[in-house]
Amino acid sequence: MLASPATNPRRRRWIAAAAAAVVGGACGVAVAALATQPDPTDLATSPSPTPSASAAASAPQPSPTPSPTPTTPTVEFTVVAGGDVLPHMPVVRSATHADGMDFSALMEGITPWVEGADLGLCHLEYPVDATGNFTGYPLFGGPAQLITDLREAGWDGCSTASNHSVDRAYAGLEATIDTLIDEGLGYAGTARTEDEAAQTQVYDVEADGRTVTVAHLSWTYGLNGLPKPEGMPWSVDTFDADAANAAPIIEAARGARDKGADVVIASVHCCVEYQTEPTPAQRDIAQQIADSGAVDLYVGHHAHVPQPLELLEGGPTGEGMWTAFGLGNFLSNQDSACCVPQTASSVLLSATISVAPDGATTVTTEWTPLTIDRRDAHTMHALTEIEQGAGTLTASEVATRYGLVADAVGTQATERTSPIGPLADAVSVRARSETAAEASPGASASASPSARP
Repeated sequence: MLASPATNPRRRRWIAAAAAAVVGGACGVAVAALATQPDPTDLATSPSPTPSASAAASAPQPSPTPSPTPTTPTVEFTVVAGGDVLPHMPVVRSATHADGMDFSALMEGITPWVEGADLGLCHLEYPVDATGNFTGYPLFGGPAQLITDLREAGWDGCSTASNHSVDRAYAGLEATIDTLIDEGLGYAGTARTEDEAAQTQVYDVEADGRTVTVAHLSWTYGLNGLPKPEGMPWSVDTFDADAANAAPIIEAARGARDKGADVVIASVHCCVEYQTEPTPAQRDIAQQIADSGAVDLYVGHHAHVPQPLELLEGGPTGEGMWTAFGLGNFLSNQDSACCVPQTASSVLLSATISVAPDGATTVTTEWTPLTIDRRDAHTMHALTEIEQGAGTLTASEVATRYGLVADAVGTQATERTSPIGPLADAVSVRARSETAAEASPGASASASPSARP
């Protein structure tokens, strides 16, 4: 069965603020009454009209005011997407205290940039270890608590297909999905059963009495040479990046549209790490997806450094497909001490998406530079908010990190300097059914008659 809708609590603050701005206002609705016309069958028995009545009857009569024709509204909503969530062991230790584990303090500085969006999509690059035997690179197994704290920070769902998806075999894959479901979050890219794998993750966006559906896909180039769980080729969505074969991603996107998706967002985990410029294969893959016209927004992961944000030719309307080749690390232990300096910072992608009455979509994107202060217990910041420095980061280091992100992203998209807010009335997570029989057409978490499978 599909779950009941869970409108994000964070949106209540935005709605309350908007309501406060109009307290004391009043509006009225004028209702026009139409005169009832006599039944023609009564005329034979009606008394003959007087001359004055006949004259009145023969005078031109005003036409009834027609009832307004209902119009289909354009639905607008906002999306944020973040980079790789990698709980290296030093990150786990920073979140561990005598009274338990809490990652919220690490993410507190960037939570306002996430919680206001209608839909927040994170990228989990680790499997959950339910036994508490946590490990970092090269075989990750992280705490479920991190997913709880991501939800509390405002994320609504996550892409889960990465080269670390099966680091803990099937048990880790299952524990990750179980945790996401327990937290009411969506998930895309991995599945516990074959029937579950056949179901696309969908989010229902409601505005002005109309519901539009957003399908989220997640694919990875590989699994670090590890096998998928035996007999479960469907457990992780993978494609051949070496051959630049985007066909499986395109087929999945077209399938989502065939099932009624109004918007398709594709998270793609690929290709070469620690390199700002996308590889030729990476560009080829993204361009194939843009040319297909099946995807509205492309969100890239895996490089661990920010990469360009570009509008590629193509897209569903022919006006282009915004492509974030790589968002970098959202939360990790990487910086110049171990890796290239760009690994310390990432891009928070903000998008505003509108769906017109005829189904045509428009996407605009913005970017915000984020960073992690590894030496200050992995505290996260929006770089635009700490120009004078913060924690162990000096103003000079902040400026350097900002420059690296800005250079990587490029100039096609605009930088966002304040948190994005909601535009929709509500967004709910559509449950991915474990059995095909439960995934009946038209069923949704919101039980809205206008929602699509």
